[in-house]
Amino acid sequence: MRTPKPPRSFWFARVVRVVLGVPLKAAYRVTLRGAENLPATGGVILAGNHVSYADPILLWCRSPRPVHFMARADLWEHNIVGWGLDHLWSFPVRRAAADREALSRASDLLQGGEVVGIFPAGSRFAAEGESHGGAAFLSIRNNIPVVPIGIAGTEKILPRGARLPHFPRVTISAGDAIDPAQFTQGGRKERVEAMTNEIMARISEQVELSRKAADR
Repeated sequence: MRTPKPPRSFWFARVVRVVLGVPLKAAYRVTLRGAENLPATGGVILAGNHVSYADPILLWCRSPRPVHFMARADLWEHNIVGWGLDHLWSFPVRRAAADREALSRASDLLQGGEVVGIFPAGSRFAAEGESHGGAAFLSIRNNIPVVPIGIAGTEKILPRGARLPHFPRVTISAGDAIDPAQFTQGGRKERVEAMTNEIMARISEQVELSRKAADR
Protein backbone atom coordinates (compact mmCIF):
# COMPACT_ATOMS: atom_id res chain seq x y z
CA MET A 1 0.00 0.00 0.00
CA ARG A 2 1.24 3.47 -0.88
CA THR A 3 1.92 5.53 2.23
CA PRO A 4 -0.45 8.54 2.14
CA LYS A 5 1.56 11.74 1.85
CA PRO A 6 -0.40 15.00 1.61
CA PRO A 7 1.44 17.54 -0.56
CA ARG A 8 2.63 20.90 0.68
CA SER A 9 0.41 22.59 -1.88
CA PHE A 10 -2.94 21.54 -3.35
CA TRP A 11 -2.48 23.40 -6.64
CA PHE A 12 -3.25 20.16 -8.52
CA ALA A 13 -6.67 19.91 -6.86
CA ARG A 14 -7.52 23.49 -7.70
CA VAL A 15 -6.62 22.95 -11.34
CA VAL A 16 -8.70 19.75 -11.48
CA ARG A 17 -11.69 21.56 -9.93
CA VAL A 18 -11.66 23.86 -12.96
CA VAL A 19 -10.54 21.55 -15.75
CA LEU A 20 -12.71 18.59 -14.68
CA GLY A 21 -15.28 20.22 -12.43
CA VAL A 22 -16.68 22.77 -14.83
CA PRO A 23 -17.53 20.31 -17.66
CA LEU A 24 -18.85 17.70 -15.21
CA LYS A 25 -21.17 20.20 -13.55
CA ALA A 26 -22.40 21.25 -16.97
CA ALA A 27 -22.83 17.70 -18.31
CA TYR A 28 -24.93 16.62 -15.32
CA ARG A 29 -26.58 20.03 -14.81
CA VAL A 30 -25.60 19.80 -11.16
CA THR A 31 -27.74 21.99 -8.92
CA LEU A 32 -26.88 22.80 -5.33
CA ARG A 33 -29.91 23.55 -3.14
CA GLY A 34 -29.48 25.05 0.32
CA ALA A 35 -26.05 26.51 -0.35
CA GLU A 36 -26.76 29.01 2.43
CA ASN A 37 -26.58 26.10 4.91
CA LEU A 38 -22.90 25.55 4.09
CA PRO A 39 -20.79 27.72 6.43
CA ALA A 40 -18.45 30.05 4.58
CA THR A 41 -15.72 29.56 7.17
CA GLY A 42 -14.83 27.19 9.99
CA GLY A 43 -14.73 23.44 10.33
CA VAL A 44 -17.80 21.51 9.16
CA ILE A 45 -18.68 17.92 8.28
CA LEU A 46 -20.69 17.15 5.14
CA ALA A 47 -22.53 13.85 5.66
CA GLY A 48 -24.34 12.45 2.63
CA ASN A 49 -25.87 9.41 0.98
CA HIS A 50 -23.74 7.20 -1.26
CA VAL A 51 -25.18 5.25 -4.19
CA SER A 52 -22.67 5.95 -6.95
CA TYR A 53 -18.96 6.56 -7.54
CA ALA A 54 -20.10 9.93 -8.87
CA ASP A 55 -21.39 11.09 -5.45
CA PRO A 56 -18.05 12.22 -3.98
CA ILE A 57 -16.81 13.46 -7.36
CA LEU A 58 -19.77 15.76 -8.06
CA LEU A 59 -20.05 16.96 -4.46
CA TRP A 60 -16.30 17.65 -4.50
CA CYS A 61 -16.70 19.66 -7.71
CA ARG A 62 -19.86 21.53 -6.65
CA SER A 63 -19.04 22.44 -3.06
CA PRO A 64 -18.19 26.13 -2.65
CA ARG A 65 -15.28 25.09 -0.42
CA PRO A 66 -12.63 22.36 -0.78
CA VAL A 67 -13.80 19.03 0.70
CA HIS A 68 -11.43 16.53 2.30
CA PHE A 69 -13.10 13.18 1.74
CA MET A 70 -12.48 10.07 3.80
CA ALA A 71 -11.86 7.35 1.21
CA ARG A 72 -11.44 3.62 1.71
CA ALA A 73 -7.83 2.72 2.41
CA ASP A 74 -7.48 0.05 -0.27
CA LEU A 75 -7.57 2.76 -2.94
CA TRP A 76 -4.03 3.67 -1.84
CA GLU A 77 -2.84 0.20 -2.92
CA HIS A 78 -2.57 1.67 -6.43
CA ASN A 79 0.31 4.14 -6.60
CA ILE A 80 -1.20 6.42 -9.24
CA VAL A 81 -4.66 6.46 -7.61
CA GLY A 82 -3.11 6.97 -4.18
CA TRP A 83 -0.99 9.87 -5.44
CA GLY A 84 -4.06 11.42 -7.02
CA LEU A 85 -6.14 11.11 -3.84
CA ASP A 86 -3.32 12.64 -1.78
CA HIS A 87 -3.31 15.62 -4.12
CA LEU A 88 -7.12 15.91 -4.25
CA TRP A 89 -7.60 16.63 -0.53
CA SER A 90 -8.53 13.01 0.39
CA PHE A 91 -7.20 10.76 3.14
CA PRO A 92 -7.65 7.01 3.85
CA VAL A 93 -9.84 5.28 6.40
CA ARG A 94 -9.89 1.60 7.30
CA ARG A 95 -13.51 0.61 7.76
CA ALA A 96 -13.10 -2.77 9.46
CA ALA A 97 -12.55 -1.12 12.85
CA ALA A 98 -12.18 2.32 14.43
CA ASP A 99 -9.30 3.91 12.54
CA ARG A 100 -7.61 6.19 15.06
CA GLU A 101 -5.23 7.62 12.48
CA ALA A 102 -8.09 8.61 10.16
CA LEU A 103 -10.07 10.09 13.06
CA SER A 104 -7.03 12.06 14.15
CA ARG A 105 -6.46 13.35 10.61
CA ALA A 106 -10.11 14.37 10.30
CA SER A 107 -10.01 16.12 13.68
CA ASP A 108 -6.90 18.08 12.70
CA LEU A 109 -8.61 19.24 9.50
CA LEU A 110 -11.80 20.24 11.30
CA GLN A 111 -9.93 22.09 14.02
CA GLY A 112 -8.03 23.86 11.26
CA GLY A 113 -11.28 25.17 9.80
CA GLU A 114 -11.55 22.72 6.88
CA VAL A 115 -14.48 20.79 5.39
CA VAL A 116 -14.52 17.00 5.82
CA GLY A 117 -16.80 14.80 3.71
CA ILE A 118 -18.15 11.52 5.09
CA PHE A 119 -20.67 8.98 3.83
CA PRO A 120 -22.10 7.46 7.05
CA ALA A 121 -23.44 4.39 5.20
CA GLY A 122 -19.80 3.67 4.36
CA SER A 123 -20.42 1.93 1.04
CA ARG A 124 -22.52 2.15 -2.09
CA PHE A 125 -23.73 -1.37 -1.27
CA ALA A 126 -24.58 -0.84 2.39
CA ALA A 127 -27.85 -2.38 3.55
CA GLU A 128 -30.74 0.05 3.90
CA GLY A 129 -30.57 1.76 7.26
CA GLU A 130 -26.96 0.75 7.86
CA SER A 131 -24.73 3.51 9.19
CA HIS A 132 -21.45 4.18 10.94
CA GLY A 133 -20.96 6.65 13.76
CA GLY A 134 -17.82 8.39 12.48
CA ALA A 135 -19.52 11.65 11.52
CA ALA A 136 -21.30 11.97 14.86
CA PHE A 137 -18.19 10.94 16.80
CA LEU A 138 -16.06 13.58 15.08
CA SER A 139 -18.78 16.21 15.49
CA ILE A 140 -19.13 15.62 19.22
CA ARG A 141 -15.41 15.22 19.77
CA ASN A 142 -14.54 18.48 18.03
CA ASN A 143 -17.77 20.44 18.66
CA ILE A 144 -18.22 20.79 14.89
CA PRO A 145 -21.60 20.95 13.09
CA VAL A 146 -22.76 18.36 10.56
CA VAL A 147 -24.56 19.44 7.40
CA PRO A 148 -26.79 16.65 5.98
CA ILE A 149 -26.41 16.22 2.23
CA GLY A 150 -28.87 14.51 -0.11
CA ILE A 151 -27.76 13.57 -3.63
CA ALA A 152 -30.21 12.42 -6.33
CA GLY A 153 -29.66 11.48 -9.96
CA THR A 154 -26.24 9.85 -9.67
CA GLU A 155 -27.86 6.40 -9.48
CA LYS A 156 -28.94 6.89 -13.10
CA ILE A 157 -25.47 7.64 -14.47
CA LEU A 158 -24.45 4.02 -14.94
CA PRO A 159 -27.50 1.84 -14.25
CA ARG A 160 -27.13 -1.93 -14.14
CA GLY A 161 -26.56 -3.36 -17.61
CA ALA A 162 -25.49 -0.07 -19.16
CA ARG A 163 -22.20 -0.02 -21.05
CA LEU A 164 -21.93 3.72 -21.41
CA PRO A 165 -22.71 6.44 -18.85
CA HIS A 166 -25.96 8.40 -19.04
CA PHE A 167 -26.26 12.10 -18.32
CA PRO A 168 -29.17 12.65 -15.92
CA ARG A 169 -29.77 15.85 -14.00
CA VAL A 170 -28.09 15.67 -10.57
CA THR A 171 -29.36 17.62 -7.59
CA ILE A 172 -27.49 18.09 -4.31
CA SER A 173 -29.39 19.40 -1.29
CA ALA A 174 -27.78 20.75 1.88
CA GLY A 175 -29.95 20.88 4.98
CA ASP A 176 -29.76 22.86 8.19
CA ALA A 177 -26.62 22.14 10.21
CA ILE A 178 -26.93 19.70 13.11
CA ASP A 179 -25.38 21.04 16.31
CA PRO A 180 -23.68 18.38 18.49
CA ALA A 181 -24.60 20.42 21.57
CA GLN A 182 -28.20 19.24 21.11
CA PHE A 183 -27.21 15.72 22.16
CA THR A 184 -26.58 15.73 25.89
CA GLN A 185 -28.27 12.60 27.22
CA GLY A 186 -26.09 9.69 28.38
CA GLY A 187 -22.41 9.03 27.81
CA ARG A 188 -20.48 9.52 24.59
CA LYS A 189 -21.66 6.20 23.13
CA GLU A 190 -25.33 7.10 23.63
CA ARG A 191 -24.78 10.62 22.30
CA VAL A 192 -23.01 9.33 19.19
CA GLU A 193 -25.80 6.82 18.55
CA ALA A 194 -28.53 9.45 18.97
CA MET A 195 -26.74 11.92 16.73
CA THR A 196 -26.06 9.25 14.09
CA ASN A 197 -29.78 8.44 13.96
CA GLU A 198 -30.57 12.13 13.52
CA ILE A 199 -27.95 12.53 10.79
CA MET A 200 -29.31 9.56 8.82
CA ALA A 201 -32.89 10.82 9.16
CA ARG A 202 -31.90 14.29 7.95
CA ILE A 203 -29.92 12.86 5.03
CA SER A 204 -33.03 10.92 3.97
CA GLU A 205 -35.05 14.13 4.06
CA GLN A 206 -32.53 15.88 1.82
CA VAL A 207 -32.45 12.93 -0.60
CA GLU A 208 -36.22 13.19 -1.03
CA LEU A 209 -35.99 16.94 -1.62
CA SER A 210 -33.28 16.35 -4.21
CA ARG A 211 -35.32 13.68 -5.98
CA LYS A 212 -38.35 15.94 -6.22
CA ALA A 213 -36.22 18.79 -7.56
CA ALA A 214 -34.43 16.54 -10.07
CA ASP A 215 -37.75 15.20 -11.41
CA ARG A 216 -39.15 18.63 -12.19
